[in-house]
This record gives sequence, structure tokens and C-alpha cells, in this order.
Amino acid sequence: MAEKKEARRGLGRGLSALMADVAPTQTNADTDAPRRPDRLLPIESLRPNPDQPRRTFLQEHLDDLANSIRTKGVIQPLIVRPDPNAQGMFEIVAGERRWRAAQMAQLHEVPVLIRDFNDTEVLEVAIIENIQRADLNSIEEAAGYRQLMFKFGHTQEKLAEALGKSRSHIANLMRLLNLPESVQDMVTEGTLSAGHARALITAPNPEQLAKTIAEKGLSVRETEKLVKAGQNPEAPRKPTTDGTFKTDKDADTKALEGDLSAALGMKVFIDHKPGSEKGKITIAYESLEHLDSLCALLSTYR
Repeated sequence: MAEKKEARRGLGRGLSALMADVAPTQTNADTDAPRRPDRLLPIESLRPNPDQPRRTFLQEHLDDLANSIRTKGVIQPLIVRPDPNAQGMFEIVAGERRWRAAQMAQLHEVPVLIRDFNDTEVLEVAIIENIQRADLNSIEEAAGYRQLMFKFGHTQEKLAEALGKSRSHIANLMRLLNLPESVQDMVTEGTLSAGHARALITAPNPEQLAKTIAEKGLSVRETEKLVKAGQNPEAPRKPTTDGTFKTDKDADTKALEGDLSAALGMKVFIDHKPGSEKGKITIAYESLEHLDSLCALLSTYR
């Protein structure tokens, strides 16, 4: 179904070494010296990373950064690697926003750190750099965590430890990926906050509620009340295909569904038969890439 992926590896030396490259420059009052670049490269000799996890570059943020660069220059060097497809060119591993802003500031050269990264390390660094700088919206950050977990075998616990995040922060963000794409788009565009989106995860009609929230400008607390009101246990139940009535899931089952969904980055449904120890788990994937990742993950437990 998919080409053979590179062998998975744990965090170990890999992620910690990569993080040393993307960590923000540390300065002090005496020196205030930026990190020394390997060299300066012409703007036109660089090209963006096609797998850059950041998909949205807000113009106002680019304008602010360009104004800063006009005054102080590019303080933090870009991380690049020799372009594997074009001799004499370099691919941006981390720092595309600085590169775009430098062009707006009409700079001809930018400082760079040149690293001999493979394709796997390029994606890892790009994700980590954005996450470390709190430079992604909630959906992009969640997708970044999912990529780190599925493509490179990192666990939520290890990611939390290495990135200085809580495990609950990572798990809660990844749950957002279970929402319909239209709702995720509203979070990406800033129409809804991550808090609004989290409240909608358990809603039976998140798309409809999301539109209502945006139109009325409801707060997160008001959203939580709206979702709770929509989950009326006294509402009439519809019979299933075998003529029986589907029972509401208990809180523990729903919580377990949420945890598994967050861990896998896919929707997980648990159908447990009341009064027995039997049931089934359904995992819904949205693309063949997700299915490939799931198969690779399951194969590690053989």
C-alpha cells in the first residue's frame, strides 16, 4: 500500500540533538550576542521546505517581522541543508518565515546554519522549531504532534518530556483532529478558539454548533453549556438495525474513546456490550497515509 518507511527510532540522541539546533538563541545582558551563523547565503539560493508543517503565514505577522529585520537584521540564523534536487541550492529546514520577511525587507543575504539532514530529520526539525516557538495555531500544532508520533514513533509521554509540554496539553490538542474539517478550519482561521473546539469534541453536531458559536460570539463557558444541553439523556432513542435500543455510553467509555483517539490521531469508537466482557473497537481513518501509519504502528507490536 505504501513504500517502506524508514526504521522508527526513539527520541534518544535523535530528537535531543535536533532540538539543540532549533532551540531559541540564549543571550545575556553582558553579551547579547546572537548565535554565530555558518555563512551568509543569497536569498535566491534558498527554497522552502515542501513538507513545512506551517501552512498559514499571516501577513500582519510577516510585516512586523520585516520591520524588525530592517532595523536589526536576521538575528536567528535559518537552518538549511543542501538541496537534494538542485546543485548549488539549499532547502530551508527551519526559518521560512524569516526568509519571507527578509525578502520583504529587501535583504540580499541571510545568515544560515548548514546541516546535512536526511528527509526524516528535516520534517522533525521543521515541526519542533514551530512547536518550540509557539508559532503554530492549535490545529497545526496538533498535526505536528501526530506526525512526530506516527512518522517517527515518538510517544506522548516522551514528546511532553522533550518539548517541555504536559501530556494532557498534547492529548487535548490531538483530540481536536477528531473534529470535522470545517470546524478545524474555523480554529485555523481564528473564528473559534481551541477552547471552543475542545468543548465541541463530544457534541453530536459540532459543525452546526460551531456556526452558532461564531454567529453569536459565545464564550467557551457558554459553549460548554450549549453542548451539555444538547446531550439530553431523556431524548427519545432510535432502535438499531436489530430492533434493540442503543444505550448511551458511560463516562469511562467516552473518556477511553477520547484518550485512544488522541493517541492515534484518528477517531476511535468503542462498542461494549452491557453485561458482558465483549465488544469491538472501530478506528476511522481519513486518508491512506493515516491507514499506512496505523498499520506501521500495529506492526511494531507483533
